Amino acid sequence: MVKKVARAATEVLAPWVWVVLLPFAVAATSENVWETLLWGLVVAVTASVIPMAVIVRGARKGKWDGHHVTNREGRLVPLLTAGASLTAGTVVMVLGGAPVSMLALAGSMFASLVVSMAITFGLKWKISLHAGVAWAAVVTLAIVFGPLLLLVALPAALVSWSRVELGDHTAGQVLGGTAMGLVVGGGTFWALLTAFA
Repeated sequence: MVKKVARAATEVLAPWVWVVLLPFAVAATSENVWETLLWGLVVAVTASVIPMAVIVRGARKGKWDGHHVTNREGRLVPLLTAGASLTAGTVVMVLGGAPVSMLALAGSMFASLVVSMAITFGLKWKISLHAGVAWAAVVTLAIVFGPLLLLVALPAALVSWSRVELGDHTAGQVLGGTAMGLVVGGGTFWALLTAFA
């Protein structure tokens, strides 16, 4: 039963799910909601849908060990794809005059990708991207909606626990991902939002 809960949490609260939903949540607070939702779609597609399509295709071809890419060595292509796709989306947003909130969100995701790649390949350490993305979302939502949204920490804690329970990460790797999400993901969102608001 415990393993089933952990597997469900790992799937339902996977990074791609957070990254697809987060732009729309951030867009919901905009003065021009419909236009911002369209820019949110750009972020969702370039930061999540395209990279996830590459990950699933690669997993089916046996290029890495599954759609969560739990082997550190297999993460290079998915992370590079995510970075290239998000960069293209950000260029489109800059040229199209996207709102600061969407640019700040894309910037925070890009900063997290860069740091996770440096840790994964520079330090050769398998940081938890599940934890990183989830905790970045907690900070981002709390900044956008206020402290009540810190309740999102509950599902973030659940997915963090699931990664250790399933043996996909050590507690240290999950704590590292949590710190990266809070500081790099959430912190960059706050810094960019503040700088360009």
